[in-house]
Amino acid sequence: MLALLKYLKPHRLSIVLILILTFISTLLELLLPTLMANVVDVGIVNGDIPYILRTGALMIAVSILAIAFTIAVIYIAAKVSLEFGKSVRRDLFVHIEHLSLESFHQIGPASLITRTTNDIKQVQDVLNMLLRIMTRAPLMLVGGIVLAVTREATLSLIFLVALPLLILVIFLIARKAIPLFTTLQQRTDRLNLVIRESLTGVRVIRAFNRVDDDRKRFDEANEAFRDTGTKVNQILAFLFPIILIIMNFTSIAIIWFGAVRIDQGLTQVGNMMAFLQYAMLILMSLIMLSITFIMIPRAQASAKRIQEVLEFTAVIRDPEVETSDRGKKGWVELRKVTFRYAGAERAALRNISFVAKPGETTAILGGTGAGKSTLVQLILRFYDPESGTILINGVDTKEMTQKKLRQKIGYVPQKVALFAGTIAENIRFGKPEATDEEVLEVLEVAQAIDFVNEKEKGIYSMVQPAGGNLSGGQKQRLSIARALLRKPEIYIFDDTFSALDYQTEAKLRKALKRFIQDRTIIYVGQQIRTVKKADQIVVLEKGEIAGIGTHAELLRENKVYQEIVESQHEKEEGTYR
Repeated sequence: MLALLKYLKPHRLSIVLILILTFISTLLELLLPTLMANVVDVGIVNGDIPYILRTGALMIAVSILAIAFTIAVIYIAAKVSLEFGKSVRRDLFVHIEHLSLESFHQIGPASLITRTTNDIKQVQDVLNMLLRIMTRAPLMLVGGIVLAVTREATLSLIFLVALPLLILVIFLIARKAIPLFTTLQQRTDRLNLVIRESLTGVRVIRAFNRVDDDRKRFDEANEAFRDTGTKVNQILAFLFPIILIIMNFTSIAIIWFGAVRIDQGLTQVGNMMAFLQYAMLILMSLIMLSITFIMIPRAQASAKRIQEVLEFTAVIRDPEVETSDRGKKGWVELRKVTFRYAGAERAALRNISFVAKPGETTAILGGTGAGKSTLVQLILRFYDPESGTILINGVDTKEMTQKKLRQKIGYVPQKVALFAGTIAENIRFGKPEATDEEVLEVLEVAQAIDFVNEKEKGIYSMVQPAGGNLSGGQKQRLSIARALLRKPEIYIFDDTFSALDYQTEAKLRKALKRFIQDRTIIYVGQQIRTVKKADQIVVLEKGEIAGIGTHAELLRENKVYQEIVESQHEKEEGTYR
């Protein structure tokens, strides 16, 4: 938790102000029992009405000031804690955005969501409590003890029994409850994971009639969270009754022995009343400290989880000095690239070399698990190769910033990602300043204009989260239009046409050829019909290049390609097309 305290530096003046106001309000509260004692011992005993009125008016003024300062402390503490939460949440989110995909998947989206929301809220709430209580309670405790002992040293011996007993109870309960807070956060992670998977996979769950099983899975996670939370609260539930019992017996002891001393003429009624109030302030401050000490471990567990994410170092980093393009535009070259996923025994790609040139179409063909999507992610620099070099415009991708690299590429992913908003907002994702005319142009090229125009609001029709109100083919076409709008140097289509029928695909290819004829195009696919008209086809098998050439060349000379064609029934009149 200490590592997160750096986020309090901008609020140093506010924290100092909280300390000052808390100190003043605490002194004013400690003054009230003394004033009350004077009213009883001086004003009432002597029948001095003017003294009673003056002291009573002073007590009212002191109370109003104490309340005003306390309200100010609560307001400033709340503001500081909320600003703290906002800063941590923003930095955590930005850091997550820059994590490598490997780190991202290692922690998991569900856990990252919990850490960005629930964990930060836990730390934020405890910080708010600390600013209000951890400054007030020690002052109240020390000040109350000093004033109580000053007034009645003999009665103060009661604290030698009450305080150790109270501290022992708090320690025993805290020792039981604290380990459960970490477990509770882990249960929250699990519950979020189950909910997220259930919601995103709702179609699959229903299609396979696994609704009851999924409900059972949710119930297990939910009940585990409930049981842990219940156990924590059951333990904490013992705290307040026991504390109240100790406080009440302490009050009884003070009144009992105080009455004896009054009867013996050793003290006055007002003095005992003041002592009793100081005793209650001492015990209440100890209770406030105990609540804080119990809540701190939960915040520490959350802070540790936040810090774990912040300490993940970005594997993919921008260079300190960027290298300019070397007179080339749209050139993609891979030189003996090898890549292995973390923990994998076998490399996903081995010794990959080829060149994709502007004005030409390069197709990457291979079966499932051949390494096609991995190759695309390397070009986009979502990962860095284990060995070898990837060049864009003659420059190693490690020598240019990620922003500049990705500005050169229009990427259409295999799994379409659309966001809640209008169609126009989704298309403008890569070029926010684009006009409506530009949006309509790329929609026409992507063969999406017809279904967009059928909607009541056209390009300003709403898209549900993840494109829930669109078909697979519609989502793919919008994804293509989004990439086209940027008009980059390089286009990468990762198995983009899988949800399109032959007729739509043919129209789309024809329109694409006119629209991006001078750019570098890389197609990734498994179907021969998708790649056979490419200028060069790179055939991958088990992470290695099995052949490079045109459709005709590979059909004559490459056995792997022939087998792929044959498996897809591309024979005609005894020869391969």
